[in-house]
Amino acid sequence: MPQALIHNAVILTRRWLIGGLVQGVGFRPFVARLAKRYKLGGWVRNQRDVVEIIAHGDSEQVLKFELALLSEAPTISQPVLLQSSDCDAECTDNFEIHDSSADQINHPHLLPDLSLCDACLQALNDPDNRRYRYPFIACSECGPRYTVLQSLPYGREHTTFHDFPMCPQCQNEYTDPTDRRYHAQTISCPTCGPQLRFHHYRETKTIEDNNAAIHACIQALRDGQIVAVKGIGGYHLLCDAYNNEAVDTLRQRKHRPAKPLAILYPWRGEDGLDAVRCDIEIIDALGAETLLHPQHPILLLPRKKNSRLAATIAPGLNEVGIMLPYSPLHHLIANEFGGPLVATSANISGEPVLYREQEVDHKLRNIADAALHHNRTILRPADDSVYRIIAKQARPIRLGRGIAPLELNLPWTTRQPILALGGHLKTTLTLAWDDRVVVSPHIGDLSSPASLDLLIQLSHELQNLYQVNPEIIVCDRHPGFTAHRWAETQNYQIETVLHHHAHASALMGEHGCKETALVFTWDGMGLGDDGTLWGGETLLGHPGTWQRVGSFRPWRLQGNDRAAHEPWRSAAALCWELGLPVNENKATRIVHQAWQQNLNCHQTSAIGRLFDAAAAILGLCDDASYEAQAAMLLEHTCNSFGNPVDLPIDQRNARLWRCDWHPLVTRLQDNKLTSAQRAADFHSSLAHNLLAQSQLARAKYGINLIGLSGGVFQNNRLTEETVSLLKTGGFHVLLHRSVPCNDGGLSFGQAIEVMHRSTP
Repeated sequence: MPQALIHNAVILTRRWLIGGLVQGVGFRPFVARLAKRYKLGGWVRNQRDVVEIIAHGDSEQVLKFELALLSEAPTISQPVLLQSSDCDAECTDNFEIHDSSADQINHPHLLPDLSLCDACLQALNDPDNRRYRYPFIACSECGPRYTVLQSLPYGREHTTFHDFPMCPQCQNEYTDPTDRRYHAQTISCPTCGPQLRFHHYRETKTIEDNNAAIHACIQALRDGQIVAVKGIGGYHLLCDAYNNEAVDTLRQRKHRPAKPLAILYPWRGEDGLDAVRCDIEIIDALGAETLLHPQHPILLLPRKKNSRLAATIAPGLNEVGIMLPYSPLHHLIANEFGGPLVATSANISGEPVLYREQEVDHKLRNIADAALHHNRTILRPADDSVYRIIAKQARPIRLGRGIAPLELNLPWTTRQPILALGGHLKTTLTLAWDDRVVVSPHIGDLSSPASLDLLIQLSHELQNLYQVNPEIIVCDRHPGFTAHRWAETQNYQIETVLHHHAHASALMGEHGCKETALVFTWDGMGLGDDGTLWGGETLLGHPGTWQRVGSFRPWRLQGNDRAAHEPWRSAAALCWELGLPVNENKATRIVHQAWQQNLNCHQTSAIGRLFDAAAAILGLCDDASYEAQAAMLLEHTCNSFGNPVDLPIDQRNARLWRCDWHPLVTRLQDNKLTSAQRAADFHSSLAHNLLAQSQLARAKYGINLIGLSGGVFQNNRLTEETVSLLKTGGFHVLLHRSVPCNDGGLSFGQAIEVMHRSTP
């Protein structure tokens, strides 16, 4: 142990390696400030994918320093102590931050954009601070990352802030180890940083001063106008959430008749939630924790019956998407406006969120009345993350700003780097190598050329940023999917994965579990290995070995893709299968003729289509303007208790049991019961059927581990009752926690599935 006795003090030199999420989160500046507090010499640097620290000084202070490295680390960081040992390194009395070079970074971590920290929020509202009301304030622990980073290692010269040379004051802060902006790569101020520009499309006027631009934006919103506002990862369309006319105008211009709109609330009160409480039912500890988390996702919460929110915020639903400001600009706008604002993604329906000024001016000038631009370049978009409380835990519905890129470590490794492309809807990309997996932010539906362009862009950029060259490209088995067709044009080894195998493997991969399980994969539809459209499947096994042991009685559905947007087709098809009458009109007569001749029909077992049929039978939704609209309306129609009907399980086929939905149709058509009761009975019947299938599997295969995956399990009513029944029945239940259960998790599941195919 290198030590010397000087003035009765033991001098110690010690070395640490810190792994985990410690690069790009202000960890090195934090270490430097900590060393100064304890009067230590030495240095800190990024070394490959870890942080290396050498500290020299009084032994007691060195040990206190070691404890504080983990206990006081920046909020967003996730440090892991990999090594701690005495050493003989030569150190000066000063503590320095050493630069990182590209060859020192092996497999670095790419951070999502970080929300405004408390210290910067305080400075933003402090009239005596030189960054008072500056809409781009940031420090080493907050600000954009993913959307501004051109290459690694993370440094100002590798970000779009390179376009803004630091003024002398910012330069002094950047180089001062005692300042919290020490080595903050996105540091700027009103003198040297990005600037706002307000442009009114109707009045053809432009305002460039920051405060004047914000005031003009606020006035337009108060006048009932719609403003496109450039945030961290793209544009939002804002309007007054209490103004019925403004909200209706936004819907008409955007051709979005019913899809729910997210609401941005100003930060009010001691915990920031006072404004939210004006319109939202009691926010429990979990809801508050999710809203206030530094990631600041959109969270779906029930609104009060006497809420002042415009009636068409979420037609037919009692839940609305709520978020708090996450950037300084959003804080300034929401605070000055003083009330809730609609903050929906600025895009053309079906396309990714817009993030380039020229595209916004071209594509949105007929939707927005004005735009609030800024001159900091966004390199790639990041839409807002969306969460819902399902089975007493906040679970992701969409990965985006603040969450993704989502990095996960696995308890196993892949022998070949993998790029997985996901499905067709809610697309994400996944890059996997060694024991690491990275899931991209939400890309969207690949029906539009813009979505495919973004998928191609991100596939290249993620490889470059993480310095990983995939050897295998993975896509859905369906040959008609856009990603599948694109994969075939690439010079890679191609692997295809069945849609529902990917769902099951995503769940098991997230839990790091290779134990044999029974996984229910219930969703809208996906191609099965028998050429039919699955969606109510029961899979036995683990990643790489799935066996389909259970399903629902198949029926012929006419219209394929159109059926997802026209729930009446599912209802009619079920009735025709049973020989029941259907209310006739021109459309049903034409479809019935096609159904009878088996034209453009496919066999399906999809639970998602059962939900559509139920909503149509109850008169809730004949035509859906957005995905899962019928299912969401059905869930929100339920009353408190359901009386389940038994759904028989046909076991005559020893390899595949079939569950019969016939009794559900009978119950749904019982007009003696209220719609609320029938909707509740529908959910409860499916939950009890899932329990019955699980009990059958336990008796037949000795299985006690049950998994729930697929978009149907975004339904809290169904999932919570199912989990309760399973746990009461003595089963262990796996649900998604970090990756969406819907198609947003398919790319991750595809990577996990192929990873295990290559494992001996």
